[in-house]
Amino acid sequence: MQSPSPNTASLIDLAHYWLPLYRPRAMVLDYGRGSRLWDTDGNDYVDFGAGIAVNSLGHQDPDLLAALTAQAHKLWHASNVFYTEPPLRLAEELVAASGFAERVFLCNSGSEANEAAIKLVRKWATAQGRPPERRVIVTFRGSFHGRTLGAVTATAQPKYQQGYEPLPDGFRYLDFNDASALEAAFAANDIAAVMVEPVQGEGGVMPAAPGFLKRVRELCDAHDALLVLDEIQCGMGRTGTLFAHPQDGVTPDIVTLAKALGCGFPIGAMLAGPKVAEVMQYGAHGTTFGGNPMAAAVARVALRKLASPVLLANVEKQGAALRAGLAAIGEESGLFASIRGRGLMLGAVLADAYKGRAGEILECAAKHGLLLLQAGPDVLRLVPPLNIGGADVVEGLSRLRLAVRELTSA
Repeated sequence: MQSPSPNTASLIDLAHYWLPLYRPRAMVLDYGRGSRLWDTDGNDYVDFGAGIAVNSLGHQDPDLLAALTAQAHKLWHASNVFYTEPPLRLAEELVAASGFAERVFLCNSGSEANEAAIKLVRKWATAQGRPPERRVIVTFRGSFHGRTLGAVTATAQPKYQQGYEPLPDGFRYLDFNDASALEAAFAANDIAAVMVEPVQGEGGVMPAAPGFLKRVRELCDAHDALLVLDEIQCGMGRTGTLFAHPQDGVTPDIVTLAKALGCGFPIGAMLAGPKVAEVMQYGAHGTTFGGNPMAAAVARVALRKLASPVLLANVEKQGAALRAGLAAIGEESGLFASIRGRGLMLGAVLADAYKGRAGEILECAAKHGLLLLQAGPDVLRLVPPLNIGGADVVEGLSRLRLAVRELTSA
């Protein structure tokens, strides 16, 4: 990657009009095709980040483009004061695909989906006659559920919460994969729901341990609590099945989705099972843009393609290839202590000698034409498009190897 051209530098200078919330890399991405991206200076990149696990069908997928274009020529927005066809069809298809849900709430993002889930839990607990002090929602350390005030309180990571106090009451944090701690917590007889990611994303690409979610389900059933699964990052084919939770053998009461559901077009969804499907009635919640016909039209095509057995087989195949390639780089360089995750949601955990340097590795990888993510300072996160081909996996690993050699030889 060359130094930014004067034109690119002038574009980057415009970032001073933003609130200074982000630290983007010193490049301006211009266009993409498949699993490749190009910046305004013509540099090409293999995309192992997919817009933070969003662009699961890569860039410029022709079927998504066709759906978006067709709907754009019909109707952009109508609000939920009126019916339009795309969100009606999408809700039907999500219910059918889920195998457990009866109703769907469509929104615009993962945070909104989780906010809706939190409100649904509280409404359900209220309908059960439980006082406010018995409407606690348990979440797990390392989780990430969003940035809005309710969702960031559910997110059991203090770094995301600092400065936003007072936070809403009614949340309790436990260690992820610690079934004994959850058993003890239920003794207080105040838990209304357990909210959990089958694979933590921001928490370091940490999968639920074998049997953990089954035990969570058993405890929820025994204590009349709801199981809420946040599949915003790990769902929609990312871990090798359309929904992540069948791999753990559990049936949830609520599932939240976003990210890959629109494959780049903003959309979120909350799926409600039979126990809670009728709890929220007219006026209990709402959204201006949720169920937007353009977003729903794109999501319908995305859902169909993400559920394809061919695509899911590719997730398993390329996930195995990527895992093997990372392991080989780790053996050569000593950079990685372990590789974990499921499907094409992988975390390369840095060895002790390199802890804290994930951001530096991302910078070096970008210089060599590879876009990666991190999950904290000690884990590289790899979430490429689910339809990535073998040649791009090989090329991406080759570029990573060059970056690692530069770092480890310095």
